[in-house]
Amino acid sequence: MRATAAPEEGNKVRLSVEVDEAEMDEALDGVMKRLAREVRVPGFRPGKVPRRVLEARMGGASALRGEALREALPDFYARAVSDTEVDPIDRPEIDITSGDESGAVSFDAVVLVRPTVAIPGYQGLVVTLPGLEVTDDEVAAQIDRLRATSGELVEVARTAQDGDQLTIDIHGSRSDAPGEGDDSDLDAEDFLYELGSGSVVPELDDQLRGAKTGDILAFDAALGASDQAVAFRVLVKDVKELVLPEVTDEWASEASEFATADELTADVTERLRQRHVVQAQMALQQKTAEALVELVTEDIPEQLVLEELRERIHDLTHRLDSQGMSLGQFLGATGRDEQEFLDELRAGALQSVKVDLALRALVEAEGIEVSDEELDEELAAMGERLEMGTDEVRQQLERAGRLPAVRSDRRKAKAMRWLVDSVDLVDENGDPVSRDDLTVNQGENQGEEDVQ
Repeated sequence: MRATAAPEEGNKVRLSVEVDEAEMDEALDGVMKRLAREVRVPGFRPGKVPRRVLEARMGGASALRGEALREALPDFYARAVSDTEVDPIDRPEIDITSGDESGAVSFDAVVLVRPTVAIPGYQGLVVTLPGLEVTDDEVAAQIDRLRATSGELVEVARTAQDGDQLTIDIHGSRSDAPGEGDDSDLDAEDFLYELGSGSVVPELDDQLRGAKTGDILAFDAALGASDQAVAFRVLVKDVKELVLPEVTDEWASEASEFATADELTADVTERLRQRHVVQAQMALQQKTAEALVELVTEDIPEQLVLEELRERIHDLTHRLDSQGMSLGQFLGATGRDEQEFLDELRAGALQSVKVDLALRALVEAEGIEVSDEELDEELAAMGERLEMGTDEVRQQLERAGRLPAVRSDRRKAKAMRWLVDSVDLVDENGDPVSRDDLTVNQGENQGEEDVQ
């Protein structure tokens, strides 16, 4: 078999394929053997039906050849795609140009292929990272959170303000059925409520701001996703504020592992700095990808976006199934509109496709390759995840025709690392950021989870 590829308009490729008569005869023999096993003819055992009898049963020699062509063309097409190294993204339009009756077979296959995009200016990309500087306000807020763990609630005579702890009695009546049913789930006595938390209904905070001990408040509010109207009645029994301890050496030694307040402050500052570094590291790849995508101006084939969207929906549905939840239940629980949610998924799919195309262009522009050793490392990692041997993974990928895709993915990953290492870095003020400053000190980063 011989195949050639020629570009067509509209980002398509025409594959011209010639199949030798011997290969066609082999395909025809395969169909004959299958039919001989499957077709039941009185007087003949399965597998022993003569060819002339089969031809008669199928409607003649031409009908039998047509069946062979129908079965063999997908394989011939797949081989042509592999031989010409085209990258189709849709089903082909196949036209048999000769040999449908006898002899060698020729056919054309016109198929939409993955486009090649331009990424002008990729060598001069500038990426803006969140600042690494730790402000005094951040340090003070973190120390205040630590002080709050040993703070004391003290009753105050002033009116309530955000952050205060109020003891209240609260009662709610469903306005659609006054006097009926059990509303005990809307009642609470001596309920300790932090003003500004919004943990009941937003209207509660609005009413309690400026209230004082002894006040009785009445208001209506919608409760839950159903927007059910509820009439609330609230009694303010006391107002307390959290009094924080002074930042002293004595307090620091009791509340932490440090002997002095200065040592504690220095540790908090360093932990916050390390957190900023980690945040910048996480932002670096994402923002680099976003900057690369901005260079892509070509229209993206709808087929690629839809395929990516289908994969995302499939993955989400699979995760929800494992949690015993449907997509409809997920949308209801999160209060999201289905069309709005699909639009968000589609936007993400489009962005992902653009990143993929841009990285493929970068691979070609920089001549990035993956050695056999690197491919073996990837297959070994896949085998470890799948609990399979490397050779078994390779064989399965080869049978499925997926080995080139694995190599391509590894090339794109290398391209992304190259780009991340190549972009210029600045902070939010436009000042240069050194990559040396993006190194996390693992020793000093111990216990960073304490900095929230």
